Amino acid sequence: DEYRKLHAGQPHLDATFTGKPISVGGSLGREEATGYGGLLVLLNYLASKKISKDGLKVAVQGFGNVGSNFARLADNSGIHVVALSDSRGGVFNPDGHNVSALLEGQNKAGHLEKNVCYPRIGVAEAGQKESVCKPISNEELLELPVDVLVPAALENQLTEENAPRIKAKMVLELANGPTTPEADEILMRRGIKVVPDILANAGGVVVSTFEWEQNIKGEHWTEEEVLNRLRETLVPQANTIYENAEALGVTMRIAAFKVALERLETCLKS
Repeated sequence: DEYRKLHAGQPHLDATFTGKPISVGGSLGREEATGYGGLLVLLNYLASKKISKDGLKVAVQGFGNVGSNFARLADNSGIHVVALSDSRGGVFNPDGHNVSALLEGQNKAGHLEKNVCYPRIGVAEAGQKESVCKPISNEELLELPVDVLVPAALENQLTEENAPRIKAKMVLELANGPTTPEADEILMRRGIKVVPDILANAGGVVVSTFEWEQNIKGEHWTEEEVLNRLRETLVPQANTIYENAEALGVTMRIAAFKVALERLETCLKS
């Protein structure tokens, strides 16, 4: 509002800021963009390695906008979200949570419920034993024996101290900087793949760019169009990073920075 007062009459004022409410030029799809982008990157990586997503066990640290949207979409895709946490701690269910039900419970209670069990749909129907949920700490969540660990809250969660105890096969960084350089080195030596934040959580800033583009053009895209464009943008970039990492024998983080620096160099020379 203040910017509008200072620059009244100039064109494209809506494009000055992104992340706006829909009513004042925001983009549909922005709320789930980071979590959805992270899921796209994960599913694309699994497909490239011919790994099935069905029954994959995932632990998500953080149940805010990013973590909750990722967890909900992952659950809907057939992935088993076995652990979730917020700032007060987490809840573990070896059979996987019904994330949508957990979200409803959180909205009523004001926080993630630790002593209520919401089993995945189909668990009872499949004749499995009754799900048993138990509270866990954020520290315990990080060290669970899962397929994918998703730090989606704070930076510096994986450190030199706890990296030797990480049991996940892969880390998907949805938070900014959740892995320290020392932990990165340890995880690399242990063969644990890390999908870096520069790629994994890029969906949010990509859709912010889409918001800017819509404002400049005076357009308003549907949510389906926004998310389709996100997929078309993010998946090829993910493949480029995977291919560079494989070809050079480096981590995906190093490959991501290599690709970024090469593009900067090209721009500077043009």
